[in-house]
Amino acid sequence: MNTILISIKDSVAYLQLNRTEKFNSFNREMSLDLQRALNDCENNEDVRCIVLSGAGKAFCAGQDLAEATAPDGPELERIVEEHYNPIIQKLRQIEKPIIAAVNGVAAGAGANIALACDIVVASENASFIQAFSKIGLIPDSGGTYFLPRLIGLQRATALMFTAEKVSAYDALQIGMVYKVFSDESFLLETQKLATNLAQMPTKGIGLTKRLLNESFSNNLTQQLEREKQMQVEAGQTHDFNEGVAAFLEKRNPVFKGE
Repeated sequence: MNTILISIKDSVAYLQLNRTEKFNSFNREMSLDLQRALNDCENNEDVRCIVLSGAGKAFCAGQDLAEATAPDGPELERIVEEHYNPIIQKLRQIEKPIIAAVNGVAAGAGANIALACDIVVASENASFIQAFSKIGLIPDSGGTYFLPRLIGLQRATALMFTAEKVSAYDALQIGMVYKVFSDESFLLETQKLATNLAQMPTKGIGLTKRLLNESFSNNLTQQLEREKQMQVEAGQTHDFNEGVAAFLEKRNPVFKGE
């Protein structure tokens, strides 16, 4: 894949969007490559955490408008249906922790793909912008779903209407991101977080992610029932037995993700 750089270290798959000359804006090739890369990570048992970032100075500038407006380019319906929607669905379906490591500007679909990940960390010079209104479009890639749930309806509405740029520290303050790191420590701190998650009980984390997804549509009674069912399933894993044994033996657990 020319548009996605992939490396695996310590059970962590690092995926980098790689169209640096276009600030990692999406064209059809990169969107399909990312879908394939995510599928590979989902099916690879050696991968227990995924980190999505951008090569160069940007995380992702959204859609490559030159492709979208080209006479022979894909129509908007096809771009949303075949490029972005499958990416968002896959990010939520993979039952492994996914970190968006936002190293620069995240605009339009780029911002919303980051917000669809499980955890968002940002470098101090990163920024987020719902750029759609600047060209008369609406937020796609799950933006209208995730952003109001993260920061509240009024803030999300304002950011989508005005296309105001949000700095990394402002994003932290309003709950859009988990942590902000200095540019110097960003790579190391992201790797530490990812490596730690990769050493945790992957099955339990996956079930937790499934429950969080379901919580968007369940009422309390339904959610309590699903928690009971998932707790029983988690209790049948190797990592549950290892965690209990390690606690009783006063040692650090060695989870296998099983």
